[in-house]
Amino acid sequence: ICISKPGGATSRAVAQRLRHPAAQPDSTSTSSTLYDKSSSTKMKGLFKSKPRTPVDIVRQTRDLLSFAARSSESRESKREEKMAELFKNLRELKSILYGNSESEPVSEACAQLTQEFFRENTLRLLITCLPKLNLEARKDATQVVANLQRQQVNSRLIASDYLEANLDLLDILIAGYVLESQHMKKFFDYIQLPKFDIAADAAATFKELLTRHKSTVAEFLSKNYD
Repeated sequence: ICISKPGGATSRAVAQRLRHPAAQPDSTSTSSTLYDKSSSTKMKGLFKSKPRTPVDIVRQTRDLLSFAARSSESRESKREEKMAELFKNLRELKSILYGNSESEPVSEACAQLTQEFFRENTLRLLITCLPKLNLEARKDATQVVANLQRQQVNSRLIASDYLEANLDLLDILIAGYVLESQHMKKFFDYIQLPKFDIAADAAATFKELLTRHKSTVAEFLSKNYD
């Protein structure tokens, strides 16, 4: 056993340690750090975006359609961004009304969507903007409108009420079933257009018109064409 003399280096080291004990972890500081992390996590949770309701989606779609209707003077990059949002919204509306591979449509959500859609002129805006939509978006829009015509809210077909009050939309669509419209003759021009999607849509609509209302069409053709 080695015992150092009082004046040796070992004694001086021991005395030094006694005068300056090793620092102990600050429990207060550790607790504060943990609290800060927990608080930060909670704050992130508070500001997490909420899922959009059917009403929210319809309202945003209406705003985007309004933008599309007047976007001729907008920057190309901004226009493309807004149109992409519009296409996404149309797909979401279709998903709510028809359901998807994971879930069936929810009646309450469909009712909310239908009420908001016909609360203002969303349908008119959609029809006006149809030429500005790409082919897939037009298909989605067509399916949305077709479904909305069957949706009942409080035992009422809101779409029928709206269309009765806005019969001019049938002329705007040109699809129509109003044979005396001056737009009827334009089908022959549209079917021959070099742009495939327009020609195909016109041909399909024209075929539907001729085969679904045979007696009315026969009368119209005999009166207007030799």
